Amino acid sequence: MMTQGIAEILALYNDRAQLAEASTIPSPWYVDTRVADLELENVFSKTWQVIGRTDQIQKPGDFLTFTVAGEPIVAVRGSDGQLRAFYNVCRHHAAAVVTESCGHAQILHCPYHGWNYGLDGSLKGMPEFEGVKGFDRSANGLVPVKVATWEKFVLVNLDPNAEPVERFLGRIMQRMAPLEVTKLHYVASRQYDIACNWKVFVDNYLDGGYHVPHLHKGLNSVLDYKQYTIENEDRYCLQSSPMVSSDEDAATGATRKGDRAWYFWQYPNFMINCYAGYMDTNLVIPVDVDHCRVIFDFYFGEVATEAARKYNEESIAVGDRVQSEDLGICEAVQRGLKSRAYGAGRLSVRREAGEHLFHRLLAADLKGQSRSAIAAD
Repeated sequence: MMTQGIAEILALYNDRAQLAEASTIPSPWYVDTRVADLELENVFSKTWQVIGRTDQIQKPGDFLTFTVAGEPIVAVRGSDGQLRAFYNVCRHHAAAVVTESCGHAQILHCPYHGWNYGLDGSLKGMPEFEGVKGFDRSANGLVPVKVATWEKFVLVNLDPNAEPVERFLGRIMQRMAPLEVTKLHYVASRQYDIACNWKVFVDNYLDGGYHVPHLHKGLNSVLDYKQYTIENEDRYCLQSSPMVSSDEDAATGATRKGDRAWYFWQYPNFMINCYAGYMDTNLVIPVDVDHCRVIFDFYFGEVATEAARKYNEESIAVGDRVQSEDLGICEAVQRGLKSRAYGAGRLSVRREAGEHLFHRLLAADLKGQSRSAIAAD
């Protein structure tokens, strides 16, 4: 059998089909390494990516490091109070200048040969460099990266010509604002390594609650599934549901409260889940074509008392259980995508509009098209 070219694989998906006629993106998009490589270049290198939390870089000298599309990044608060980001690559012999995940520093010191950089990225010193000719210190600072903040999050974009973060996020900024998540306090993180393509996890999140009654019995007990809504705008999808009181699952009923549950997805790989006095975020990071890493950050309104700490621990345990339920099914889907029996599937008009938006936005990026027409469609 002749191997398909990447252009043929991309052409398998009809990104112009409306939801009622649409299929999912085809299985090769989930299992072909060439698609994964193209995503790093056309998606993750050109979209605003969350790399950390604003509470990590509040004071001058605070820094955090992360990896975006395979590139090491450091964000640091300067002595002047300005937030900057750089490639975390020494200009001498390419070692990582900052080796900790977060912390505080007066200067950025490369551990390899001792080169020093200021908090503004400028090269400050090079030990034993006398006699080197034609070297311009001012041109050898750390290479900058676009950086911005939104709500509780720090974002970067590797594309020097990237649109402003406000334009990229669009109306999700207005929809999130009334929830006042900036008043919440970060408490803990959990990391999950999953044997599936990153898009499988996003698909699962965006199926409009389709899998909830079948896979998440506890969560389903507190959601009014029949009134579950899906709204697509710009490059985000908002799924939401009225909350109901239930003692069917005591732990879920005790820790998932409020009038309504809000589930935001921001293209391509960031989710925000909100209940009364609670938020968790899910950042999905591609590892390779068959694996992804999902980082959960948990935030709560009350953190000071012993009762609040116990409640928050119970809430995180509920989140861990829901994620464990998703993990198994996502890995099963990845195995099924490699079967000769599967090519693509149809979408539920009632439930899977968010998944349809995701697939069309992704197709536009992979094919080098404009996202704007899709978001407005």
